[in-house]
Amino acid sequence: MTKKYLSNCFLLLMLSTIAINAGNDPSENPFFKPYGTPFETPPFNQIKTEHYLPAFEEGVKQQKAEIEAIITNSAEPTFENTIEALEKSGKLLTKVSGVFYNLTSAHTNDDLQALSKTITPMLTKHNDEINLNPELFEKIKKLYEKINKFNLAVEQKTLLEKYYKNFIRGGANLNGEDKERFKKINEELSLLSLRFGENLLKENNAFELIIEDEKDLAGLPKAVKNSAAEAAIQKGHEGKWVFTLHKPSLIPFLQYSQVRPLREKMFKAYINRGNNNNENDNKEILNKIASLRVERANILGYKTHADFILEENMAKNPKTVLEFLNKLWEPALNVAKHEAEELQQMIYKDGGDFNLEAWDWWYYSEKLRKDKYDLDEEMLRPYFKLENVINGAFEVAGKLYGINFAERFDIPIYHEDVRVFEVKEADGKHIGIFYTDYFPRASKRGGAWMNSYRKQSRLDDVNINPIICNVGNFSKPSGNMPALLSFEEVNTLFHELGHALHGLLSNSTYPSISGTSVPRDFVELPSQIMENWASHPDVLKMFAKHYQLNDPMPDDLIKKIVNASKFNQGFATVEYLAASFLDMDWHTLTDSQIKETLQFEKESLSKIGLIPEIESRYQSTNFAHIFSGGYSSGYYSYIWAEVLDADAFEAFKENGIFDKVTATAFRQNILEKGGIEDPMVLYKRFRGAEPKVEPLLERRGLK
Repeated sequence: MTKKYLSNCFLLLMLSTIAINAGNDPSENPFFKPYGTPFETPPFNQIKTEHYLPAFEEGVKQQKAEIEAIITNSAEPTFENTIEALEKSGKLLTKVSGVFYNLTSAHTNDDLQALSKTITPMLTKHNDEINLNPELFEKIKKLYEKINKFNLAVEQKTLLEKYYKNFIRGGANLNGEDKERFKKINEELSLLSLRFGENLLKENNAFELIIEDEKDLAGLPKAVKNSAAEAAIQKGHEGKWVFTLHKPSLIPFLQYSQVRPLREKMFKAYINRGNNNNENDNKEILNKIASLRVERANILGYKTHADFILEENMAKNPKTVLEFLNKLWEPALNVAKHEAEELQQMIYKDGGDFNLEAWDWWYYSEKLRKDKYDLDEEMLRPYFKLENVINGAFEVAGKLYGINFAERFDIPIYHEDVRVFEVKEADGKHIGIFYTDYFPRASKRGGAWMNSYRKQSRLDDVNINPIICNVGNFSKPSGNMPALLSFEEVNTLFHELGHALHGLLSNSTYPSISGTSVPRDFVELPSQIMENWASHPDVLKMFAKHYQLNDPMPDDLIKKIVNASKFNQGFATVEYLAASFLDMDWHTLTDSQIKETLQFEKESLSKIGLIPEIESRYQSTNFAHIFSGGYSSGYYSYIWAEVLDADAFEAFKENGIFDKVTATAFRQNILEKGGIEDPMVLYKRFRGAEPKVEPLLERRGLK
């Protein structure tokens, strides 16, 4: 070895030691002290990668001591010294997790991803040690067995029941050998899910369609071409055009490109993410996830993973879910078949002599919509400037719930695209902080979501105000053009704000059951009901204004939107339901035998009779909701909740879409309550009866 090599090694060691010491030093590590920022928002400008691991390690250490204090307390177990003490434990862990996991989704990098591989199994092990602690479980069990003898409030009773069930479901009743296997499975699953998501992010970023000949841009609107030219410059292909698999690039290309082979190339690249037999391939990973989930469910005494998951949902079991999906499948498939016939006729009318394929659907349905309703996406975009849509969504929330959003410029952000708003009651009382982050980038996973940096709670009569975020991948500004959204993106923005309101308006004592801590098939109700306002004619007049002229959207264009509202709903419902069936098939497996992924998927979709002109919304290898998110056995939840939201919105239609009494009832019984009570009890308290499916069928044109 050379002296230079040894010198470099010594330097790296010294730098590493300095970084570790900086992370452990309470005076240097922002997580070890109050943030000192407005409303104790994360000081992103101070947080460094080396701060995370020491904070996680110290957080684990502190919570272990807190759990030990509960266990060794010689007093008889009470709600206060056991359940409330558990709720109060782990504050540092919660604090650092809120930042770390939000950033690994919204603004990750190689260092954070590498760190995840250390932190995720560490936290999984720590949580298992809590859930599998026999002395702690014994105290909770004693309380649960006497639950009706204590004078507990509804919220306290719900929390005790939740802890007891979570410990049972977390393996507390297992014997020693099964406990060890259970812990091993959880550790493996945490790492496999992490790898699945990382691979998908790499696949999203890996593909580029580089166009050199302007003839290959035929049919594309000017704004789409401009965005592609800007993307080309950013990626070092000046003078060319680059299209990616991010939705704002992909969808307009599929809708408008007249070059069929290129549409096919883009479409196949999208559906084959994670299925390219390269280092990012997800077939083996997802199979192992499904296998381990079956084994874990069996160890816990459940027939399938779906049985294990659905026990906690409104649906309760796989049979109910499958009956529900099948009730919708037949009418949706019949409508989709009719739509396919119409598109095939348009192909012939257009001079084509080929059969409709999945990569043709977007293009010809856009042409058909123009033909039938004199409406296409590009007619709408000029009226959906992002800032106007945001203001419109905020105004709707204000009219409904008497709240307002004031932008803040004194709160740290993690990326220049992020905006921050303080949310207040009408009387000026602070509610919470709301971050928005709406544009795609390589460091962000696909899709749109809501999450919390800090959940609302009121332990020890100290009100902890929530810090909530909405993250999306919407159309970006291009050249001198502002961000002009598609109608689907408008709906998505309203949807995610609905989730945010669920978190912001929460009024719970305990963080474990506040905000969106509700069953998976109920959590989409507050989000999906907001979409009803996004497309309502009266609301469109409020915010849909031309980005240049500032004129409101004309009545005749609004009428076209209303007339076309049921257009292509067979396709939209079928591609979604197909993914829901696929999810259920992966998670109603009764054995842990490894499957051949593509064959399994083919059989799943053939079984329900999916027509070849439509692909499932997700394929197994890129189905992040179920293999790296929280929707395993729960993707059906969106349309289950749509039954709720369609029925719930009927109350607003009956009384007025901004009726204060109806809105107050929805806020008090749904948004504020979190998981305090059974969701059907809450829903009936708002609506007066259980939901009916007819409003959904009517809205989607499936009757």
